Amino acid sequence: MHQTDAHAPTVAGSPMQALFGATTGFFIGFGAVSLFGPTAHSFVKLMGLSPEQVGLLVAMPMLTGSLLRIPFGAWVDRNGGKLPFLVLLLASVLGIAGLYWMLLTLYPAHLTQAQYPLLLLCGALGGCGIATFSVGIGQVSYWFPKAQQGRALAFYAGLGNTSPGLVAIVLPLIIAFGGLRMGYLVSLAIVLCGLALYLALGYNAPYFQLRAQGMVPERAGAEARVHGQELLPAASVLRTLADAAGSWRTWPLVALYFTSFGGFLALTAWLPTFWGAYYHAPHWLALALTAGFSLFASLIRVPGGAWADRHGGEKVALLAFAMLLGGAAVMAFADKLALTVCGELLVGAGMGVANAAVFKLVPHYVPHAVGGTAGWVGGLGALGGFVVPPMLGHVAQSMGRVGYARGYLVYVALAAACLALTALLYRTRGSIAASVPGRPERSTGLLEQEPA
Repeated sequence: MHQTDAHAPTVAGSPMQALFGATTGFFIGFGAVSLFGPTAHSFVKLMGLSPEQVGLLVAMPMLTGSLLRIPFGAWVDRNGGKLPFLVLLLASVLGIAGLYWMLLTLYPAHLTQAQYPLLLLCGALGGCGIATFSVGIGQVSYWFPKAQQGRALAFYAGLGNTSPGLVAIVLPLIIAFGGLRMGYLVSLAIVLCGLALYLALGYNAPYFQLRAQGMVPERAGAEARVHGQELLPAASVLRTLADAAGSWRTWPLVALYFTSFGGFLALTAWLPTFWGAYYHAPHWLALALTAGFSLFASLIRVPGGAWADRHGGEKVALLAFAMLLGGAAVMAFADKLALTVCGELLVGAGMGVANAAVFKLVPHYVPHAVGGTAGWVGGLGALGGFVVPPMLGHVAQSMGRVGYARGYLVYVALAAACLALTALLYRTRGSIAASVPGRPERSTGLLEQEPA
């Protein structure tokens, strides 16, 4: 018996404190989705960036923000989440501080193409904050009993997902009054304040606090239940990830989320450039349209989950991707601002509803590895935010001004593929039980929860 077992166990914090802390940290970290989108036009003017370079620039934060979700989410099962959360936020601080330093020392006369790789590096570091989502999901889930997790996670994800839209509004206002340097200085200060708040309120769940005090796992689990913790860490996160990777149905689900959520991240970063380059819209209007898209697509996800519960995930997903396809086609060929805005709203509705519907399909199609599937879908699916903007930039660079609109044919193709994949999954749903004979469902800890 460890020495600390002889003393009365102590647990600090409460579920609501942990929820507020994690939500604050995720809200601050997720704002990096809009790290470059609202300011890309400034870097284009100063550095002479091509459309392809702009596409890569605005997408760079999504690279680290997507790929780091899986390992950092799994890390929560080892220590409760506070350490990985702080590591990601500190990396984001370094990235934004690097951007501010570049502007302080090089802006405007010496900011040239030569500094483009450094700009990408700072963006990659800044984007680490996006990966806090998977960490916060686990941390919140471990604090709340199963009957309350849905409400708690809806609060956590719903508030955090509004961050990019708000950043797209606030950051340009700050820049308008104080300049580009002031915009990133305030951003740095906000992230530091968010980190401090999380440091004060981001308590690990009881099980992990008790383990840190030296308790053996069995007793820590029993004591944690006394404190209200129902969900305990998975025995092997790597095993459930491997099981999920071995099921072919996991990969169509990844493709669906790549299009819906990854596509959402991509558009949030790309739209300011599109509105300015294609319609020569004033900068404030381009940012307002982008923020409206981001907020609308985030908020409609909530009723989208209820529709999927009521009508079935496949039917709702088919309708959502049909809306996405139609809206993207309108945006690809419209030559009037109002018509393109209508297409944008259709795309946003399709993406938001599809985001909710996809994760209603995960437990049904890969029941023997729900957590691992959610990990692959949430991590690799979000990678669309990195892959798609350079594709849009390539089309624009190849075709000139009209290419900014024709680039949305990428979304038409992705939506059509998703319609086919959803139909394929539905046609094979009857053979799921036979494909995993004798495989009982296992608890897979934090990865059972729904990604952003």
